[in-house]
Amino acid sequence: MTIEVAIINKSPHELPQYQTAGAAGMDIRAWVQEPLILKPMERRLIPTGLYMALPAGYEAQVRPRSGIAIKKGLTLVNTPGTIDADYRGEIMVPIINLSTEEQTIEDGERIAQMIIAKYERVDWQIAETLPETIRGEGGFGHSGSQ
Repeated sequence: MTIEVAIINKSPHELPQYQTAGAAGMDIRAWVQEPLILKPMERRLIPTGLYMALPAGYEAQVRPRSGIAIKKGLTLVNTPGTIDADYRGEIMVPIINLSTEEQTIEDGERIAQMIIAKYERVDWQIAETLPETIRGEGGFGHSGSQ
């Protein structure tokens, strides 16, 4: 299944695209005037030159790319980041350098991946009790380590 999404690309780079037939995420490229150097633990918003209009009921989730995370120690500050259907500004990628060395981001480098996802809106129903489950109120680590 596919959906049509209006997109403006002010960068000279390709539109976000799937790298393989089975990929869920489309790679997003940096659009920078010159290479950006991120010091250890430094975070920056990286421009992409992309603007889009998602249909109502959809969001874009921006996530780290595993390759850049392992090779350079770069990941996203908030992940997944959500782009709402009514947002019309430039897609910016909030990257942080978790490595112990300076890392460089080059113009056109694939810096993140984007997944378009359908979502449902909630109509809260106030209740005095909730249905019982086997898990109950068991939280983190409740199901054990096996």
